[in-house]
Amino acid sequence: MIDVAVQIEPGWPADVDWEALASEAVAAALGISPYAWIAERSFTAEIAVRLTSDEEVHSLNKSYRGKDKPTNVLSFPMVQEDLIDSLANSDDGEVLMGDIVLAAGVCAAEAADKGVSVAHHATHLIVHGTLHLLGYDHQGDAEAEAMEALERVALATLGIADPYAVDEA
Repeated sequence: MIDVAVQIEPGWPADVDWEALASEAVAAALGISPYAWIAERSFTAEIAVRLTSDEEVHSLNKSYRGKDKPTNVLSFPMVQEDLIDSLANSDDGEVLMGDIVLAAGVCAAEAADKGVSVAHHATHLIVHGTLHLLGYDHQGDAEAEAMEALERVALATLGIADPYAVDEA
């Protein structure tokens, strides 16, 4: 079973059911990955999603990544990539998969630039963050293309258009 714990700070649109959105995004990312079985196990796999300010994300980005600026999403895995498969045999009651943190202002600005709603862009970022928790990365071109392909498939299951499509108009 997957448990998505959502914390919402001021600055996020109030007309969105963020808990449902985050749960659907996590489930979509997990469902298209080789780790879909996690949702069917007897233990609870918890992912925390924090929707917060640019200032908080800036501080986290500086502290943990050495980058002195806000970013759209940060992921903090709690299970090492090479240990995820071992969760299949877990009899622990709960496994903390990790945290995903989104920055309100950065997310809103990127959504506006892309011409999509904040909710759709946040869904993409939560899918992206979930894939990071599952060990995916985008350090090189091949990794980036593979991760983007998974994001496209996960988002399509939610009825969200390809966020990487290039508009030639």
